[in-house]
Amino acid sequence: MAEKALKISLFTWEGIDRRGARIKGELNGRNPALVKAQLRKQGINPTRVRKKAGSLFGGDQKIKPLDIALFTRQMATMMKAGVPLLQAFDIISEGFDKPAMRKLVDEVKQEVAAGNGFAASLRKKPRYFDNLYCNLVESGEQSGALESLLERIATYKEKTEALKARIKKAMTYPIAVILVAIAVSAILLIKVVPQFQSVFANFGAELPALTLLVVNLSEVLQEYWFYALLGIPIAVLILKQAHRRSEAFRNWTDRSLLKLPIVGQILYKSAVARFARTLSTTFAAGVPLVDALDSVAGATGNVVFRNATEKVKADVTTGMQLNFSMRTTGTFPSMAIQMTAIGEESGTLDEMLDKVAGFYEAEVDNMVDSLTGLLEPMIMAVLGVLVGGLIVAMYLPIFQLGSVV
Repeated sequence: MAEKALKISLFTWEGIDRRGARIKGELNGRNPALVKAQLRKQGINPTRVRKKAGSLFGGDQKIKPLDIALFTRQMATMMKAGVPLLQAFDIISEGFDKPAMRKLVDEVKQEVAAGNGFAASLRKKPRYFDNLYCNLVESGEQSGALESLLERIATYKEKTEALKARIKKAMTYPIAVILVAIAVSAILLIKVVPQFQSVFANFGAELPALTLLVVNLSEVLQEYWFYALLGIPIAVLILKQAHRRSEAFRNWTDRSLLKLPIVGQILYKSAVARFARTLSTTFAAGVPLVDALDSVAGATGNVVFRNATEKVKADVTTGMQLNFSMRTTGTFPSMAIQMTAIGEESGTLDEMLDKVAGFYEAEVDNMVDSLTGLLEPMIMAVLGVLVGGLIVAMYLPIFQLGSVV
């Protein structure tokens, strides 16, 4: 009950100011009475205060990593400006449109107000703040450079999410077009091909092999279209559950994706970029190398790199140089290894790793642009084969009949 009483909501209000003018706005508060009291302090006579209704299609939208990145960037800016921590929470909370994000910021604020450290408060929300995030914040609190660490974390998350967005951009367009092509082909097979079948029945001649194949496929779809339509989402659901629950399936998927042409190279370079970016951020924050590698292993997003990072960690623990251990795994590219070696020799490992991350992020960006340009003619070819093949198969008997006559 106490937790519910502390909940802050967004209220819309209307009122009359000291000059008698009607004004309206929005304000965060725990209940309408407190919102009215706050308005009266500002010389406004409230005439109506209501809790803002959530949107029909997204009132309590899901919190995304970019929201956490924005929160981190704003916290860093507030702290650099000398704004007290609790006041910074209030200012940031009011800036978010998402009720879920405002609620999260308020809950973290309540933990800090109760006497807990910032990192300790964040650890109570593991769904949104992972171990890497919390460890870096804790390092900032201990070193007295929290605002600098928050800025580094914000940059790290922004660049990581930008990298993910580029990869999704490369994958979404071709998948969407192919799905549309399959849907159009299915409609043609179920609705259009049967009309031709009645015409072919009167020919009294043997149909070409391609036409027979299309007719047979049409008959199968007419008979079992419902099962096919039902089977696709079930298959997707089974694959998602297998990926979530089976580590062996996830590992097999990660390894297989890296072997794909073009796409595999994009995923490989993005994993290298995440490895370098995460290690640079943690090492620059003063986290010992062995502990930093522990965080990096979970951030690479691929089992091949996770296993390689764990091997590197074991080697570094025994006294082996980082660059030499990276070379023995056979996973990391030569450029990343050489830059790491230079960083170790010159004492600028975090800077060199940051340059490695920037280089491979730019490589991924260029490859995504190239892939998008390459896929457009390939997609047109696929559409031509699917739809054009069906049309040719249907008209082929008519052409042959015409040549006989």
